[in-house]
Amino acid sequence: MAQPGPGVSEPVLSPAGVKALDARLEKAGLLELAMEEAGRAVAAAAQECCPAGRVLLLAGGGANGGDALVAARHLFALGRDVAVLALPAKHPLTRSNRRRLARIGVEVAPLTPASLRRELKTAALVVDGLLGTGFTPPLRAPLAELVAQVNASGVPTLAIDLPTGLDALTSEVSGDPLRAAWTVTLSGLKPALLFGPAAYLAGEVTLADLRSPPDWALEEALASRPTDAEIAALLPVRHADAHKGTAGRVWVVGGHPGTVGAAALAGVAALRAGSGLVTIHSATDVPLVMPELMMRCHADLSAALMEMPEEQRPDALCVGMGLGPDAASIARQLLGWRLPTVLDADALQPELAGAGHDACIWTPHPGEAARLLGTSTPDIARDPIAAARALQEKFGGVVVVKGGPSVIAHTGGVWVSRGGHPGMASAGMGDTLSGLLASLLGQGLSAPDAALAGVTLHARAGELAGAKHGYGLTATDVSAELGRAWLGLVGG
Repeated sequence: MAQPGPGVSEPVLSPAGVKALDARLEKAGLLELAMEEAGRAVAAAAQECCPAGRVLLLAGGGANGGDALVAARHLFALGRDVAVLALPAKHPLTRSNRRRLARIGVEVAPLTPASLRRELKTAALVVDGLLGTGFTPPLRAPLAELVAQVNASGVPTLAIDLPTGLDALTSEVSGDPLRAAWTVTLSGLKPALLFGPAAYLAGEVTLADLRSPPDWALEEALASRPTDAEIAALLPVRHADAHKGTAGRVWVVGGHPGTVGAAALAGVAALRAGSGLVTIHSATDVPLVMPELMMRCHADLSAALMEMPEEQRPDALCVGMGLGPDAASIARQLLGWRLPTVLDADALQPELAGAGHDACIWTPHPGEAARLLGTSTPDIARDPIAAARALQEKFGGVVVVKGGPSVIAHTGGVWVSRGGHPGMASAGMGDTLSGLLASLLGQGLSAPDAALAGVTLHARAGELAGAKHGYGLTATDVSAELGRAWLGLVGG
């Protein structure tokens, strides 16, 4: 299957972005060539997914149907047994590709419940070219009945662009969309293929390159998903004369009676990510989980920080983990230092809106993001990209909306992260991420670069830990794998 070249970010396109990209292609006289590339990519995917047996292609009336008809032509040229069922063609290119099929002897039969029922009996693979990104739920009759037939048949399905019945823009699932084993998405990823329940219905997703000018899709994109090569290039390189003073000094400001473990987890992650010196400043005693961690317990944490001479301040701050009721005032105080700062947990307070600066990173999970925006957690989960952008505009700096995947918003745009493991749904993972991010800030990365590289390393470490522990992995397990994740990313 065609893939973007190495080092090229994958665009994330909204329906409006797809429409704008198609308009550019049409103006340049490239739209028909793009459909040809799309059909070729779908045919190649069908060959890979199902090397033998009859391929049943379902073509809608729009451009998605045209892609299916081109795929049928390529599969027929490869000697495959194909059957094509189609709705009345509305798009000009869909009509022309239907005529081309007829000229080479491939019959295109009307798509009806009866014809579909008959063809499903002998099909080894269904290719879904019914609806694309222009669809808005709910799925209505007769398409709803046709999709239900495909789902009930048990025949594996390859979807073109996204499964029929999904809204390309959100993670929300309405009704009973088509359930695909594979999806070949075109020009760019779609939010529905990345997040929540919608993504579960897409199966294994491959991005097809339609050979358009390389920047066009990114220029129309809602967000992008950087490649491993791009992320690896952000990581700091340490020379032989490095010492603990040049490797970054990080303070973790957190820990309150009953929540001291959160600060300790952040400190461990900062050390495992390469910080030279890590000190926990807390309102209570923090357990000695690593002898390399330095501990400072203050009867009055806020006052102690106020009295700290400027020359003793660290290279980066990690603020909020188990910080307690004074978190908002302490966070505002520390933001005034204008140091590279990560804010998490108790430091994520609505009253800090507008207090951020270019070197700070806010790290809410969806529940915290909902509280900060005054909305509901399902609203955040429905459209994490929009939520991250809204938070960045409201709070400043860089925002990481944590999840699977996480979304990173900064003044220059939005990134969607890669990787992770379901076992990371356990306590302390956010504290570990915060310590990791602060470590990268302390080693000299900008806030956007630290957020992108840190989220990726965290996810990769989770994958490595998950391979050992399954769903029973802990935040400490993830910290222990940060070194291997780093080496794996840079090819060491």
